Amino acid sequence: MTEPDTEKKQKKMASQKPSFQKVLQKSGLSFLAMTPLLLATIGLVGIFQVLVTPKMLTSMFRGNPLLDTLTGTLSGAVAAGNPIVSYIIGGELLNQGVSLYAVSAFLLSWITLGFIQLPAEIEVFGGRFTLYRNILAFIFVMITAALTTLTMQVLS
Repeated sequence: MTEPDTEKKQKKMASQKPSFQKVLQKSGLSFLAMTPLLLATIGLVGIFQVLVTPKMLTSMFRGNPLLDTLTGTLSGAVAAGNPIVSYIIGGELLNQGVSLYAVSAFLLSWITLGFIQLPAEIEVFGGRFTLYRNILAFIFVMITAALTTLTMQVLS
């Protein structure tokens, strides 16, 4: 390619780029369109944080490693919220005798799954991506919880 052809292509590409103001305006409109969905998601997370207590969660675990891991994964996915709160609840669950399988699965799914956020995630990322991400996260939460517990048993 000759030098003048390269300059022509660069000028053409520069003229096709949208201005910063247009990009900012488009981003702002996208954010405004998602605002009701984001507020609803934040509201649901807040309600679950208030209504789901550590004592309620403790009553769901039976001592079976496989069932506790599954229960921890599902309850953490439903009770999605702030990671800092999940550590406090995880500590309370451990203090009340819940297995490390369940607590590990609960903490991991609390942060990575979050069924409450599905509508917002589908809206932003699309249904197919959201489905695949959540299926893979569910599988890997179960595996990671089991491996975490086994590692802790070996180390102690």
